[in-house]
Amino acid sequence: MSDSPAPGRRLRERTRGSRWPRIVLPALLIVVWLAGAGLGGPLFGKVSEVSSNDQTAYLPESADATRVHEAQEGFADGDAIPAIVVFSSDAELTDDDLAALGTALEDVAAQDDVAGDVSPPIPSDDGLAAQAFVPLDAEADLGDAVAALGDALRDAAPEGVEVFVTGPAGFSADLAAGFAGIDGLLLGVALAAVLVILVLVYRSALLPVVVLSTSVFALCVALLVVWWLAKAGVLLLSGQTQGILFILVIGAATDYSLLLVARFREELRREQDRGAALFRAVRGSVEPILASGGTVIAGLLCLLLSDLKSNSTLGPVAAIGIVFAMLAALTLLPALLLVFGRTAFWPRVPRVAADAEETRSGGWARIAEAVQRRPRRVWIATTLLLVVGCVGVTQLQADGVAQSELVLGASEARDGQRALGEHFPGGSGSPAAVLAPESSWEETADALLDADGVSGVSIVAQDAPSGSATVDADGISAQGPPGTPAPEPTVVDGAVMLQATLADAADSEAAADTVRALRDAVPEGVLIGGVTATAIDTNDASIHDRTLIIPIVLAVILAILAILLRAIVAPLVLIATTVLSFGTAMGVSGVLFAHVFDFPGADPAVPLFGFVFLVALGIDYNIFLMTRVREETARHGTREGIRRGLTVTGGVITSAGIVLAATFAALSVIPILFLAQLAFIVAFGVLLDTFVVRTLLVPALATDIGRAVWWPSRLARGER
Repeated sequence: MSDSPAPGRRLRERTRGSRWPRIVLPALLIVVWLAGAGLGGPLFGKVSEVSSNDQTAYLPESADATRVHEAQEGFADGDAIPAIVVFSSDAELTDDDLAALGTALEDVAAQDDVAGDVSPPIPSDDGLAAQAFVPLDAEADLGDAVAALGDALRDAAPEGVEVFVTGPAGFSADLAAGFAGIDGLLLGVALAAVLVILVLVYRSALLPVVVLSTSVFALCVALLVVWWLAKAGVLLLSGQTQGILFILVIGAATDYSLLLVARFREELRREQDRGAALFRAVRGSVEPILASGGTVIAGLLCLLLSDLKSNSTLGPVAAIGIVFAMLAALTLLPALLLVFGRTAFWPRVPRVAADAEETRSGGWARIAEAVQRRPRRVWIATTLLLVVGCVGVTQLQADGVAQSELVLGASEARDGQRALGEHFPGGSGSPAAVLAPESSWEETADALLDADGVSGVSIVAQDAPSGSATVDADGISAQGPPGTPAPEPTVVDGAVMLQATLADAADSEAAADTVRALRDAVPEGVLIGGVTATAIDTNDASIHDRTLIIPIVLAVILAILAILLRAIVAPLVLIATTVLSFGTAMGVSGVLFAHVFDFPGADPAVPLFGFVFLVALGIDYNIFLMTRVREETARHGTREGIRRGLTVTGGVITSAGIVLAATFAALSVIPILFLAQLAFIVAFGVLLDTFVVRTLLVPALATDIGRAVWWPSRLARGER
């Protein structure tokens, strides 16, 4: 018999050999993370300095709307965003009313945030309303600027006249107000939800704080890196991306921490020395954590293939967050656990037990045994249930929504647009911008005037009193007394800018149809931009992205799973079950969005984002399960390995799923339609993966397939 010490004894001797590194290394790691959090923490209130919610900024550079937007700067005196002020009354506006409104508009022209000439009130044909155009400084805080403008005009308006601020500036202010709660409300709700779940899971006073601190530190350092990259212009950051980053880091870091803590507690029941137990816990957790995080990162980086910059920029931003979530779980958390040891679990302190290997008792053991008694019946029943849920996908209308519907709840800009449409052409204030070569602008104007859905055409002419002049069948109309010559169009780089006022609201489907028809009708080389064109190009790019990226994400994740599990059959099973779960989540969401929540539709990017997050994050739990099953299979055989793997990981994976669902559900506190829909889809899908797919479907399929699930690895050739 060999006199060499047993592996456990050698490990204890190695970890006890020097107390100095055991103290210094954890302390150094904690100090480094504290420093990073100290630098990143103050940036939570400064994200708006490096972010933008301008849709045009996220379009492909080749899109017509992008090129027109860039050209418009040469035709404008300054950088301004138009606000449309609508004055509405139940009684006809008198001359005195219009005079009072004119005086009020002259007064607001002196406000610091007003960036150009303010138009006089323009009465409607029915006499019940008037509109005015106020250019606001694009560099100003639009929320404050719009609020100040509205308050000043409401104070000066005659009795009985309602005032609304709408148009591009009004909707931008609504979006800014919607995203305003990201730094405070969203983060507070997410952290509170996670803390409550951790307290219920651990029933400990200290451990929930340790785990939550790990997640917060990961977020602070991730934000530090993302903020400076955005400031340097390397990354584009929006309120939408910011919210997803916050939620993703908190959820992922907590999930990885739960896995490590569960493994640490398991080892503490086998090993008295906390250093040796922690070493084994980290060694047993590092592969599934890195594989899980790597899978999510790979899925996110596939978004770099997107034409739409709002999609392509989310990939690296979120990937950076996942990197720091993994680093915190594998460095900061072990350091904290080594410092606190068993005390972290107080009052439920784990003790060394002779039966630590026993896995035949408890609720998860009973579930595992029930699945293995009738595996085929279980997987057929759960598959049929999920397929039924997929049918609802036909109810999901993910072909875009009107700009006025992006913000949930009350919206002054939406109310103003509704009032504008009742008394003026719906597209007033948000015309289609038409960039035409100087040589063909007259032909272009004729095409615009002849088109259905266009109520008027004007051309930018800087020598005209208002900066633009009306165009009719006879050309540019003269402005002024008889004999006044017609103004000449402004020419910039050999092009002129026409404006086509649409008969329908700029964000309506009818306006989109009009702009698509105009693009076919105008001469070659003419570009059409503006609010409606931007929405069209955004939706088209988003549909292209999801068609391209979804198959690529599947292929990448399948390859990672094959490498991780050293098999082909098991990865195919995991991918198929996750895709089925995604289909069910989208189907249920489609039914609820249309018939319960009464949402007006969905952005085309909603299915893409839902797919990337659900498939990448849903695979996480299958990775947690199947890596442990593979480990147990090598010792006990496939059938027993599945039972042991499900029994041991059941509690921690369920806790992780609930945490991730709760953090994504927190997105719903932000009154933005896209985030509310994404919150429900991911939260519901994660719970579906946690309680149905990973608990029943995957173990039942693996049991029914048997050892062939590991083909072509050597486990498939074993005798067990």
